[in-house]
Amino acid sequence: MTAAHPQNKATSVVLIHGATMDGSSWRPVHDILKGRGLNTAVVQLPLTGLDADVAAARLAIGRQTGSVVLVAHSYGGVVASVAGTGPKVSALVYVAALQPDEGESLASLAARTPSENHMLDLGDGTVILDPAHYAADMADDLPIEDADFLAVSQRPTAMAVFGAPVGEVAWRDKPSYGIIATRDRILNPDLARFMYARSNATVVEIEAGHVPHLSHPQAVADVIALAVDRSVSSNEPHQRARRQVP
Repeated sequence: MTAAHPQNKATSVVLIHGATMDGSSWRPVHDILKGRGLNTAVVQLPLTGLDADVAAARLAIGRQTGSVVLVAHSYGGVVASVAGTGPKVSALVYVAALQPDEGESLASLAARTPSENHMLDLGDGTVILDPAHYAADMADDLPIEDADFLAVSQRPTAMAVFGAPVGEVAWRDKPSYGIIATRDRILNPDLARFMYARSNATVVEIEAGHVPHLSHPQAVADVIALAVDRSVSSNEPHQRARRQVP
């Protein structure tokens, strides 16, 4: 018999993908969490604009039983910061993800600490990451055949999402966890450190490129499980901690 989760405690995990990707990028982490008995849902963002993406995330959150640990990668962190303000969300996990404050946008944050990447304008108001640079920029720690598949299966993302400022953000009054990919060429690790420090996040650094949920799914799942465990334990306070993951 499986013990019932207490009411109003974290019983579900909702995963939000980043720009140019889809929810299938979460498959390795999803499978680990499911194997641990965690109810895990994956959001499919339309990537047509921030408002539409937030709406999609809120629909997924609303379908869950009990409260939710909201997990996001890359641009998905912008979505989670807004969508996570509802009462069902108990904690947020940022996986190499943007964590904007009120009034900030993806573009304004990225301007603080520029990183080298190669976006390709498709001429219709959308962008992808140039496939010729995809492996080096995004996934240099994945097998080349996996990086190549990610490159050719990209979903165009509306350029409008990059400049859209956010309003109220969830991490101001909810615990957050930040995974820093120390070899990240898309999200500068120094920018990640700045964002996660100002939110007093529990921080874990992983020697990885921009997709640690694909290259180090066990380490990412461990951080998510920690967030769930702390959310369901009323006696364990949220504290910031930093550790290295090889």
